[in-house]
Amino acid sequence: MASSLKNLSDYDPATIPDGSSFKIGIVVSEWNEKITAALLEGALSTLQHHGVSRENIEVRTVPGSFELPYGARIVAEKFSPQAVICLGCVIQGETKHFDYICQGVSWGITELNLDYDIPFIFGVLTTNNLQQARDRAGGKYGNKGDEAAITALKMASLRSR
Repeated sequence: MASSLKNLSDYDPATIPDGSSFKIGIVVSEWNEKITAALLEGALSTLQHHGVSRENIEVRTVPGSFELPYGARIVAEKFSPQAVICLGCVIQGETKHFDYICQGVSWGITELNLDYDIPFIFGVLTTNNLQQARDRAGGKYGNKGDEAAITALKMASLRSR
């Protein structure tokens, strides 16, 4: 569903598993840092709200969104989390670079999901402009970081059952 039709931060708390037994990895891109910092803040807050202790959340940064799959693999291998959240923001520019980065990141995260026995969560904004990114990083459409954290908790719970 398009985020213009649903707020990314809206969810029914009763449907969210308790995260107190989970370790969660987060890999966040430094590119578009004001946006990705807001995504990270949303993810951390939501995870902690649902019982994941700060000590059980491992955060690592990578230079850009293209590096998210590699960073996520390193976090998965070194930290042994129940899920890894990948947070980034790619904004359309004047060249095809946007298409290649988005495709590479999507493919890379998909491959991780297929190759590892843990979920890797796609928390990457792919927007046409900066305002759309702001709207989805704590703005009028909520925070994709919240949504990614909820997805991580649900998928970690699915895996543990």
